[in-house]
Amino acid sequence: MFTDSGQGHLHRVPQPDRRDHVRIAMISEHASPLGDGGRQTHVADLSAALAESGHEVRVYTRRDDPVVADEITTPGGIRVVHVPAGPPHVLPPDLLLPHMGEFARRLEDHWRNGAWVPDVVHAHFWTSGLAAVTAARHLGIPVVQSFHELGEIEATADGKPSRSGYERALGRSVDRVFAQNQDEVRGLVRIGVPRAQLTIVPAGVDSVRFSPEGPAVERDPARPRILSVGRLVERKGFGDVIEAMRWVPGAEVVVVGGPAADALPADPGARKLRALAEKLHVADRFRLVGRVPFTDMPSWYRSADMLVAAPWQEDLESSALEAMACGVPIVGTAVGGLTEAVVDGLTGDLVPARDPRALGGAMRRLVNDKVRRFAYGTAAIDRARQAYSWKRVAAQVGSVYAAVTGLRRGTTGSEANEAMA
Repeated sequence: MFTDSGQGHLHRVPQPDRRDHVRIAMISEHASPLGDGGRQTHVADLSAALAESGHEVRVYTRRDDPVVADEITTPGGIRVVHVPAGPPHVLPPDLLLPHMGEFARRLEDHWRNGAWVPDVVHAHFWTSGLAAVTAARHLGIPVVQSFHELGEIEATADGKPSRSGYERALGRSVDRVFAQNQDEVRGLVRIGVPRAQLTIVPAGVDSVRFSPEGPAVERDPARPRILSVGRLVERKGFGDVIEAMRWVPGAEVVVVGGPAADALPADPGARKLRALAEKLHVADRFRLVGRVPFTDMPSWYRSADMLVAAPWQEDLESSALEAMACGVPIVGTAVGGLTEAVVDGLTGDLVPARDPRALGGAMRRLVNDKVRRFAYGTAAIDRARQAYSWKRVAAQVGSVYAAVTGLRRGTTGSEANEAMA
Protein backbone atom coordinates (compact mmCIF):
# COMPACT_ATOMS: atom_id res chain seq x y z
CA MET A 1 0.00 0.00 0.00
CA PHE A 2 1.15 3.54 -0.71
CA THR A 3 0.64 6.92 0.92
CA ASP A 4 1.33 10.30 -0.65
CA SER A 5 4.24 12.23 0.82
CA GLY A 6 2.86 15.62 -0.13
CA GLN A 7 5.59 15.98 -2.76
CA GLY A 8 3.71 14.07 -5.42
CA HIS A 9 5.34 10.74 -4.51
CA LEU A 10 3.58 7.72 -3.09
CA HIS A 11 5.43 5.86 -0.33
CA ARG A 12 4.81 2.33 0.80
CA VAL A 13 3.11 1.93 4.18
CA PRO A 14 4.36 -1.11 6.12
CA GLN A 15 1.91 -3.97 6.49
CA PRO A 16 0.46 -4.37 9.98
CA ASP A 17 2.13 -6.62 12.51
CA ARG A 18 -0.03 -9.15 14.37
CA ARG A 19 0.63 -7.10 17.52
CA ASP A 20 -1.09 -4.09 16.00
CA HIS A 21 -4.64 -5.27 16.66
CA VAL A 22 -6.81 -2.36 17.74
CA ARG A 23 -10.32 -1.51 18.87
CA ILE A 24 -12.08 0.12 15.91
CA ALA A 25 -15.22 2.26 15.99
CA MET A 26 -16.77 2.36 12.52
CA ILE A 27 -19.11 5.35 12.14
CA SER A 28 -21.66 4.83 9.38
CA GLU A 29 -24.77 6.82 10.23
CA HIS A 30 -26.87 5.97 7.19
CA ALA A 31 -25.37 2.71 5.91
CA SER A 32 -25.85 0.03 8.52
CA PRO A 33 -23.87 -3.17 7.97
CA LEU A 34 -27.12 -5.00 8.73
CA GLY A 35 -28.68 -3.51 5.58
CA ASP A 36 -28.73 -4.70 1.99
CA GLY A 37 -26.89 -2.68 -0.60
CA GLY A 38 -23.56 -1.44 -1.92
CA ARG A 39 -22.64 1.07 0.80
CA GLN A 40 -23.96 -1.08 3.62
CA THR A 41 -22.12 -4.09 2.25
CA HIS A 42 -18.86 -2.17 1.98
CA VAL A 43 -18.96 -1.32 5.69
CA ALA A 44 -20.06 -4.86 6.59
CA ASP A 45 -17.38 -6.60 4.51
CA LEU A 46 -14.55 -4.33 5.67
CA SER A 47 -15.63 -4.77 9.30
CA ALA A 48 -15.81 -8.55 8.89
CA ALA A 49 -12.36 -8.72 7.29
CA LEU A 50 -10.87 -6.60 10.06
CA ALA A 51 -12.50 -8.81 12.71
CA GLU A 52 -11.15 -11.93 11.00
CA SER A 53 -7.65 -10.46 11.19
CA GLY A 54 -8.02 -10.04 14.95
CA HIS A 55 -9.24 -6.46 15.38
CA GLU A 56 -12.22 -5.66 17.62
CA VAL A 57 -14.87 -3.79 15.61
CA ARG A 58 -17.98 -1.91 16.65
CA VAL A 59 -20.16 -0.14 14.09
CA TYR A 60 -22.19 2.89 15.15
CA THR A 61 -25.16 3.72 12.91
CA ARG A 62 -28.14 6.04 13.36
CA ARG A 63 -31.29 4.42 14.72
CA ASP A 64 -33.83 4.49 11.86
CA ASP A 65 -36.24 1.93 13.30
CA PRO A 66 -38.03 2.46 16.64
CA VAL A 67 -38.15 -1.25 17.49
CA VAL A 68 -34.62 -2.36 16.56
CA ALA A 69 -32.41 -3.46 19.47
CA ASP A 70 -29.91 -0.98 20.89
CA GLU A 71 -27.10 -3.37 20.02
CA ILE A 72 -26.91 -6.38 17.72
CA THR A 73 -23.95 -8.72 17.44
CA THR A 74 -23.41 -10.29 14.02
CA PRO A 75 -22.39 -13.94 13.57
CA GLY A 76 -18.86 -12.67 12.87
CA GLY A 77 -18.66 -10.97 16.26
CA ILE A 78 -19.16 -7.37 15.11
CA ARG A 79 -21.29 -5.31 17.48
CA VAL A 80 -23.66 -2.90 15.72
CA VAL A 81 -24.78 -0.02 17.96
CA HIS A 82 -27.92 1.95 17.04
CA VAL A 83 -27.48 5.57 18.09
CA PRO A 84 -30.62 7.68 18.65
CA ALA A 85 -30.19 10.92 16.70
CA GLY A 86 -33.16 12.53 15.02
CA PRO A 87 -36.42 10.74 14.16
CA PRO A 88 -36.30 6.91 14.36
CA HIS A 89 -37.07 6.33 10.70
CA VAL A 90 -35.14 6.33 7.45
CA LEU A 91 -34.03 9.76 6.23
CA PRO A 92 -32.40 10.67 2.91
CA PRO A 93 -28.64 11.26 3.34
CA ASP A 94 -29.00 14.95 2.45
CA LEU A 95 -31.29 15.50 5.46
CA LEU A 96 -28.95 14.00 8.07
CA LEU A 97 -26.65 16.96 8.76
CA PRO A 98 -28.93 18.68 11.34
CA HIS A 99 -28.85 15.51 13.45
CA MET A 100 -25.08 15.00 13.47
CA GLY A 101 -24.57 17.19 16.56
CA GLU A 102 -26.80 14.88 18.59
CA PHE A 103 -25.13 11.85 17.01
CA ALA A 104 -21.72 13.20 18.08
CA ARG A 105 -22.87 13.89 21.65
CA ARG A 106 -24.17 10.34 21.96
CA LEU A 107 -20.89 8.92 20.68
CA GLU A 108 -18.77 10.99 23.06
CA ASP A 109 -20.95 10.04 26.01
CA HIS A 110 -20.78 6.36 25.02
CA TRP A 111 -16.98 6.40 24.90
CA ARG A 112 -16.44 8.69 27.88
CA ASN A 113 -18.75 6.88 30.29
CA GLY A 114 -18.91 3.38 28.88
CA ALA A 115 -16.65 0.39 29.42
CA TRP A 116 -15.38 0.31 25.82
CA VAL A 117 -13.25 3.03 24.21
CA PRO A 118 -11.93 2.71 20.64
CA ASP A 119 -8.28 3.07 19.73
CA VAL A 120 -9.24 4.55 16.36
CA VAL A 121 -12.43 5.88 14.75
CA HIS A 122 -13.08 5.20 11.07
CA ALA A 123 -15.87 7.36 9.60
CA HIS A 124 -17.69 6.53 6.39
CA PHE A 125 -19.28 9.41 4.42
CA TRP A 126 -18.90 13.09 5.20
CA THR A 127 -21.73 13.46 7.71
CA SER A 128 -20.40 10.53 9.73
CA GLY A 129 -17.00 12.17 9.67
CA LEU A 130 -18.27 15.43 11.14
CA ALA A 131 -19.87 13.53 14.02
CA ALA A 132 -16.77 11.37 14.53
CA VAL A 133 -14.35 14.30 14.72
CA THR A 134 -16.61 16.20 17.11
CA ALA A 135 -16.99 13.16 19.39
CA ALA A 136 -13.35 12.09 19.38
CA ARG A 137 -11.57 15.44 19.68
CA HIS A 138 -11.82 15.76 23.50
CA LEU A 139 -10.86 12.13 24.07
CA GLY A 140 -7.68 12.14 22.01
CA ILE A 141 -8.90 9.37 19.70
CA PRO A 142 -7.47 9.48 16.16
CA VAL A 143 -9.96 9.61 13.28
CA VAL A 144 -9.60 8.32 9.73
CA GLN A 145 -12.10 9.16 7.01
CA SER A 146 -13.56 7.46 3.92
CA PHE A 147 -15.70 9.83 1.84
CA HIS A 148 -16.75 7.27 -0.82
CA GLU A 149 -18.02 10.17 -2.93
CA LEU A 150 -17.60 13.93 -2.92
CA GLY A 151 -20.20 16.65 -3.34
CA GLU A 152 -20.09 19.27 -6.05
CA ILE A 153 -17.80 22.22 -5.39
CA GLU A 154 -20.16 25.08 -4.65
CA ALA A 155 -20.53 28.36 -2.80
CA THR A 156 -23.60 29.42 -0.87
CA ALA A 157 -25.06 32.91 -0.96
CA ASP A 158 -25.99 32.92 2.73
CA GLY A 159 -22.43 32.40 3.90
CA LYS A 160 -23.14 28.98 5.40
CA PRO A 161 -20.72 26.13 4.65
CA SER A 162 -21.47 24.10 1.53
CA ARG A 163 -21.01 20.35 1.45
CA SER A 164 -17.62 20.80 -0.23
CA GLY A 165 -16.72 23.23 2.55
CA TYR A 166 -17.56 20.65 5.18
CA GLU A 167 -15.57 18.04 3.26
CA ARG A 168 -12.54 20.31 3.03
CA ALA A 169 -12.67 21.08 6.76
CA LEU A 170 -13.10 17.41 7.58
CA GLY A 171 -10.27 16.27 5.32
CA ARG A 172 -7.92 18.75 6.99
CA SER A 173 -8.97 17.77 10.52
CA VAL A 174 -8.74 13.99 10.54
CA ASP A 175 -5.55 11.99 10.94
CA ARG A 176 -5.83 10.30 7.54
CA VAL A 177 -8.18 10.16 4.57
CA PHE A 178 -8.66 6.99 2.55
CA ALA A 179 -9.14 7.42 -1.21
CA GLN A 180 -10.11 4.47 -3.38
CA ASN A 181 -8.22 5.58 -6.49
CA GLN A 182 -6.20 8.38 -8.08
CA ASP A 183 -9.34 10.06 -9.39
CA GLU A 184 -10.61 10.47 -5.83
CA VAL A 185 -7.19 11.78 -4.77
CA ARG A 186 -7.44 14.50 -7.41
CA GLY A 187 -10.94 15.40 -6.25
CA LEU A 188 -9.84 15.67 -2.62
CA VAL A 189 -6.81 17.78 -3.47
CA ARG A 190 -9.03 20.01 -5.60
CA ILE A 191 -11.22 20.87 -2.62
CA GLY A 192 -8.19 21.61 -0.45
CA VAL A 193 -7.33 18.39 1.38
CA PRO A 194 -3.52 18.15 1.75
CA ARG A 195 -1.98 15.33 -0.27
CA ALA A 196 -0.01 14.28 2.80
CA GLN A 197 -3.33 13.36 4.44
CA LEU A 198 -4.24 10.85 1.72
CA THR A 199 -3.72 7.11 1.51
CA ILE A 200 -4.95 5.06 -1.44
CA VAL A 201 -6.75 1.84 -0.50
CA PRO A 202 -9.08 0.32 -3.10
CA ALA A 203 -12.50 -1.13 -2.45
CA GLY A 204 -12.74 -4.87 -1.96
CA VAL A 205 -14.95 -7.65 -3.24
CA ASP A 206 -16.14 -10.85 -1.58
CA SER A 207 -14.88 -13.58 -3.90
CA VAL A 208 -16.78 -16.25 -1.97
CA ARG A 209 -20.16 -14.60 -2.47
CA PHE A 210 -19.26 -13.43 -5.99
CA SER A 211 -17.82 -16.34 -7.93
CA PRO A 212 -18.42 -18.12 -11.25
CA GLU A 213 -19.91 -21.11 -9.43
CA GLY A 214 -23.59 -21.02 -8.59
CA PRO A 215 -27.02 -20.44 -10.12
CA ALA A 216 -27.67 -17.92 -12.87
CA VAL A 217 -30.83 -16.03 -13.78
CA GLU A 218 -32.60 -17.69 -16.69
CA ARG A 219 -32.09 -16.16 -20.12
CA ASP A 220 -32.50 -16.85 -23.81
CA PRO A 221 -29.30 -18.73 -24.74
CA ALA A 222 -29.61 -17.58 -28.33
CA ARG A 223 -29.53 -13.88 -27.41
CA PRO A 224 -26.31 -12.37 -25.97
CA ARG A 225 -26.95 -10.61 -22.67
CA ILE A 226 -25.31 -7.31 -21.76
CA LEU A 227 -25.74 -6.30 -18.11
CA SER A 228 -25.49 -2.83 -16.59
CA VAL A 229 -25.93 -2.08 -12.87
CA GLY A 230 -26.43 1.06 -10.81
CA ARG A 231 -28.64 3.95 -9.78
CA LEU A 232 -30.79 5.37 -12.56
CA VAL A 233 -29.10 8.76 -12.74
CA GLU A 234 -27.83 10.43 -15.89
CA ARG A 235 -24.13 10.45 -15.01
CA LYS A 236 -24.11 6.64 -14.83
CA GLY A 237 -24.35 6.61 -18.63
CA PHE A 238 -27.28 4.22 -19.08
CA GLY A 239 -28.52 6.42 -21.91
CA ASP A 240 -25.21 5.90 -23.70
CA VAL A 241 -25.55 2.13 -23.21
CA ILE A 242 -29.03 2.15 -24.76
CA GLU A 243 -27.79 4.23 -27.69
CA ALA A 244 -24.81 1.89 -28.11
CA MET A 245 -27.21 -1.03 -28.60
CA ARG A 246 -27.79 0.24 -32.15
CA TRP A 247 -24.35 -1.16 -32.97
CA VAL A 248 -24.98 -4.54 -31.26
CA PRO A 249 -27.81 -6.16 -33.23
CA GLY A 250 -29.35 -9.28 -31.74
CA ALA A 251 -28.15 -8.63 -28.17
CA GLU A 252 -30.25 -7.55 -25.20
CA VAL A 253 -29.30 -5.11 -22.47
CA VAL A 254 -30.55 -5.66 -18.92
CA VAL A 255 -30.31 -2.82 -16.38
CA VAL A 256 -30.45 -3.72 -12.68
CA GLY A 257 -30.87 -0.85 -10.25
CA GLY A 258 -33.08 2.03 -9.22
CA PRO A 259 -36.30 1.56 -7.25
CA ALA A 260 -38.11 -1.74 -6.77
CA ALA A 261 -39.81 -3.15 -9.85
CA ASP A 262 -43.28 -2.02 -8.83
CA ALA A 263 -42.07 1.60 -8.51
CA LEU A 264 -40.34 1.76 -11.90
CA PRO A 265 -43.36 3.09 -13.86
CA ALA A 266 -43.37 6.27 -11.77
CA ASP A 267 -39.60 6.72 -11.56
CA PRO A 268 -38.34 9.66 -13.69
CA GLY A 269 -35.04 7.97 -14.51
CA ALA A 270 -36.70 4.75 -15.60
CA ARG A 271 -39.27 6.59 -17.72
CA LYS A 272 -36.54 8.56 -19.46
CA LEU A 273 -34.56 5.43 -20.31
CA ARG A 274 -37.64 3.63 -21.65
CA ALA A 275 -38.55 6.63 -23.80
CA LEU A 276 -35.01 6.71 -25.21
CA ALA A 277 -35.14 2.99 -26.02
CA GLU A 278 -38.43 3.53 -27.87
CA LYS A 279 -37.00 6.47 -29.78
CA LEU A 280 -33.93 4.48 -30.87
CA HIS A 281 -36.02 1.40 -31.78
CA VAL A 282 -34.24 -0.90 -29.31
CA ALA A 283 -37.06 -1.17 -26.75
CA ASP A 284 -37.61 -4.83 -27.64
CA ARG A 285 -34.02 -5.52 -26.55
CA PHE A 286 -34.03 -3.37 -23.39
CA ARG A 287 -35.10 -4.72 -20.00
CA LEU A 288 -35.25 -2.67 -16.81
CA VAL A 289 -35.35 -4.92 -13.74
CA GLY A 290 -35.22 -2.41 -10.88
CA ARG A 291 -33.63 -3.04 -7.52
CA VAL A 292 -33.02 -6.66 -6.57
CA PRO A 293 -31.82 -8.12 -3.24
CA PHE A 294 -28.05 -7.97 -2.86
CA THR A 295 -27.97 -11.74 -2.32
CA ASP A 296 -29.41 -12.21 -5.83
CA MET A 297 -26.77 -10.15 -7.61
CA PRO A 298 -24.28 -13.00 -8.22
CA SER A 299 -26.89 -14.88 -10.25
CA TRP A 300 -27.52 -11.79 -12.39
CA TYR A 301 -23.79 -11.39 -13.10
CA ARG A 302 -23.45 -15.07 -14.01
CA SER A 303 -26.29 -14.73 -16.51
CA ALA A 304 -24.44 -12.06 -18.52
CA ASP A 305 -21.91 -12.26 -21.32
CA MET A 306 -20.43 -8.95 -20.20
CA LEU A 307 -20.96 -6.06 -17.80
CA VAL A 308 -21.05 -2.58 -19.28
CA ALA A 309 -20.18 0.32 -16.95
CA ALA A 310 -20.40 3.63 -18.79
CA PRO A 311 -20.28 6.46 -16.21
CA TRP A 312 -19.20 9.91 -17.31
CA GLN A 313 -17.19 10.66 -14.18
CA GLU A 314 -17.30 8.29 -11.29
CA ASP A 315 -15.39 6.45 -8.64
CA LEU A 316 -15.22 2.71 -9.08
CA GLU A 317 -18.63 1.07 -8.95
CA SER A 318 -18.73 -2.10 -6.85
CA SER A 319 -20.61 -3.79 -9.71
CA ALA A 320 -17.45 -3.88 -11.83
CA LEU A 321 -15.47 -5.75 -9.16
CA GLU A 322 -18.42 -8.04 -8.40
CA ALA A 323 -18.82 -8.94 -12.07
CA MET A 324 -15.09 -9.56 -12.43
CA ALA A 325 -15.14 -11.91 -9.44
CA CYS A 326 -17.95 -13.82 -11.18
CA GLY A 327 -15.82 -14.21 -14.30
CA VAL A 328 -17.63 -11.61 -16.38
CA PRO A 329 -15.60 -9.38 -18.75
CA ILE A 330 -16.05 -5.61 -18.54
CA VAL A 331 -16.65 -2.95 -21.15
CA GLY A 332 -16.23 0.37 -19.41
CA THR A 333 -15.51 4.03 -19.84
CA ALA A 334 -11.98 5.20 -19.10
CA VAL A 335 -12.86 7.27 -16.03
CA GLY A 336 -12.29 7.05 -12.30
CA GLY A 337 -11.63 3.72 -10.67
CA LEU A 338 -12.54 1.75 -13.79
CA THR A 339 -9.19 2.70 -15.29
CA GLU A 340 -7.46 1.03 -12.34
CA ALA A 341 -9.70 -2.02 -11.87
CA VAL A 342 -10.06 -2.95 -15.54
CA VAL A 343 -6.85 -3.83 -17.34
CA ASP A 344 -7.59 -2.74 -20.90
CA GLY A 345 -7.16 -5.64 -23.28
CA LEU A 346 -6.75 -8.19 -20.47
CA THR A 347 -9.86 -8.17 -18.25
CA GLY A 348 -12.01 -5.97 -20.47
CA ASP A 349 -12.05 -3.02 -22.85
CA LEU A 350 -12.08 0.69 -21.99
CA VAL A 351 -13.50 3.39 -24.26
CA PRO A 352 -13.90 7.18 -23.97
CA ALA A 353 -16.80 8.39 -21.86
CA ARG A 354 -19.92 9.78 -23.54
CA ASP A 355 -19.12 8.09 -26.86
CA PRO A 356 -21.97 5.63 -27.63
CA ARG A 357 -20.45 4.65 -30.99
CA ALA A 358 -17.14 3.62 -29.39
CA LEU A 359 -19.03 1.87 -26.61
CA GLY A 360 -21.20 0.00 -29.10
CA GLY A 361 -18.19 -1.04 -31.14
CA ALA A 362 -16.44 -2.52 -28.10
CA MET A 363 -19.64 -4.32 -27.06
CA ARG A 364 -20.15 -5.75 -30.56
CA ARG A 365 -16.56 -7.00 -30.82
CA LEU A 366 -16.82 -8.76 -27.47
CA VAL A 367 -20.26 -10.23 -28.23
CA ASN A 368 -18.85 -11.72 -31.44
CA ASP A 369 -15.66 -13.14 -29.89
CA LYS A 370 -16.36 -16.01 -27.50
CA VAL A 371 -12.66 -16.80 -27.06
CA ARG A 372 -11.88 -13.23 -26.00
CA ARG A 373 -14.81 -13.24 -23.54
CA PHE A 374 -13.47 -16.42 -21.95
CA ALA A 375 -9.93 -15.01 -21.72
CA TYR A 376 -11.11 -11.71 -20.26
CA GLY A 377 -13.39 -13.47 -17.77
CA THR A 378 -10.63 -15.80 -16.58
CA ALA A 379 -8.21 -12.90 -16.10
CA ALA A 380 -10.92 -10.88 -14.34
CA ILE A 381 -11.42 -13.60 -11.72
CA ASP A 382 -7.70 -13.69 -10.99
CA ARG A 383 -7.44 -9.91 -10.71
CA ALA A 384 -10.47 -9.61 -8.43
CA ARG A 385 -9.21 -12.32 -6.09
CA GLN A 386 -5.63 -11.13 -5.90
CA ALA A 387 -5.83 -7.33 -6.03
CA TYR A 388 -9.23 -6.69 -4.45
CA SER A 389 -9.72 -9.29 -1.74
CA TRP A 390 -11.13 -7.95 1.51
CA LYS A 391 -8.30 -9.68 3.36
CA ARG A 392 -5.79 -7.58 1.46
CA VAL A 393 -7.83 -4.40 1.91
CA ALA A 394 -8.14 -5.06 5.66
CA ALA A 395 -4.37 -5.49 5.92
CA GLN A 396 -3.79 -2.16 4.19
CA VAL A 397 -6.37 -0.36 6.32
CA GLY A 398 -5.01 -2.01 9.46
CA SER A 399 -1.54 -0.68 8.76
CA VAL A 400 -2.92 2.86 8.70
CA TYR A 401 -4.76 2.26 11.97
CA ALA A 402 -1.49 1.13 13.50
CA ALA A 403 0.28 4.25 12.23
CA VAL A 404 -2.27 6.79 13.47
CA THR A 405 -2.76 5.13 16.84
CA GLY A 406 1.00 5.26 17.31
CA LEU A 407 1.32 8.87 16.16
CA ARG A 408 -1.79 10.41 17.79
CA ARG A 409 -0.90 13.74 16.25
CA GLY A 410 -2.90 15.77 18.76
CA THR A 411 -5.35 17.00 16.12
CA THR A 412 -8.33 18.74 17.71
CA GLY A 413 -10.58 18.74 14.68
CA SER A 414 -11.31 22.42 15.34
CA GLU A 415 -11.82 23.36 11.68
CA ALA A 416 -14.48 20.70 11.15
CA ASN A 417 -16.06 21.56 14.49
CA GLU A 418 -16.25 25.24 13.55
CA ALA A 419 -17.91 24.27 10.28
CA MET A 420 -20.56 22.28 12.13
CA ALA A 421 -21.19 25.21 14.46
